Amino acid sequence: MYKRAVKDLTIHEIISAVDPATRIPYGVSRYYASLAENENPDSDPIAAQYIPRPQEQITLPEESSDPIADEQYSVSPRVIHHYHDRILILVNDRCATYCRHCFRRHFTGSSDGRISSGELDAAAEYLKKTPQVQEVLLSGGDPLMMSDRELSEVIIMLKNAVPGRRLLFRLASRMPVVLPSRITRDLVQTLSAAADKRLWVVTHANHPRELTPEFEQAVSRFVDGGIPVLNQAVLLRGINNSADTLEALFRGLIQMRVKPYYLFQGDLAAGTSHFRTGINEGLDLMDELRSRLSGMAMPTYAVDLPGGGGKIPLTRETVSQDGDAGYILKDRQGRVYRYPREQHAG
Repeated sequence: MYKRAVKDLTIHEIISAVDPATRIPYGVSRYYASLAENENPDSDPIAAQYIPRPQEQITLPEESSDPIADEQYSVSPRVIHHYHDRILILVNDRCATYCRHCFRRHFTGSSDGRISSGELDAAAEYLKKTPQVQEVLLSGGDPLMMSDRELSEVIIMLKNAVPGRRLLFRLASRMPVVLPSRITRDLVQTLSAAADKRLWVVTHANHPRELTPEFEQAVSRFVDGGIPVLNQAVLLRGINNSADTLEALFRGLIQMRVKPYYLFQGDLAAGTSHFRTGINEGLDLMDELRSRLSGMAMPTYAVDLPGGGGKIPLTRETVSQDGDAGYILKDRQGRVYRYPREQHAG
């Protein structure tokens, strides 16, 4: 039996820590809560990811509810076209567990629900008139909060809108981590058939304690069903910002046939400064990990540039110091962006 997420005496403290400005509700699956060894978010790396803390109520000047500028690149409701050959569609705003470090705070848990038929029609029309789009990323929220039928119908409609294009679909979901029982053989077969087998899953494990037998069974169902699985982790202070922890995470993932894809620097999302590390710390960790892991087990350390500058890899070559102000980052076109030095609220 799974233990309760929080003790009765802490419920008031937890609810009061969720500031309306952060837009992220409190919610956790019983399964994921059971992975916490204690219910103190200051000491347990699992609890820290789902239990709100008072620091969430503090928004630093450089932080935003939309730090990667989704709204700036929105071409129709829920459809974001930021990169040349791919679009992002936010098909659902709900999650089985709400991550306290979530960057999509302007949308996640906003009560918009799942994508409407009108919004889906608009997405299909955009695909028809935008021939360079070859890939569709389905995200949210978590798409797997929708039923198998609902999600497969979304994929089929988008696929059929451009029948000669051989669209590739990417499904971003934390369900293998927070509710692995959601990944059934029927789900895998339904989604694979809907996408004509052109489907990849990108999940989000941040700590080796999340790599449970249940997680392995869930991702194995995808892989055995012909759906490759990638993992995007976030570098989180007090959760995984050590070489030993990241080594165990990435080694465990590759042993379970999940490719470590990205390790993201924390976005400048409102109320998340207590999670962010310094970029220099991330670079040092990557240097150490390269001496321990094969290239196959190494993700790309990356950041979404502030203000919608897009995703770039973080390396010694792309990062320089900006005095006490922070860091100077360059994108692929050589444009310069400034990223603030880490500050920790509270």
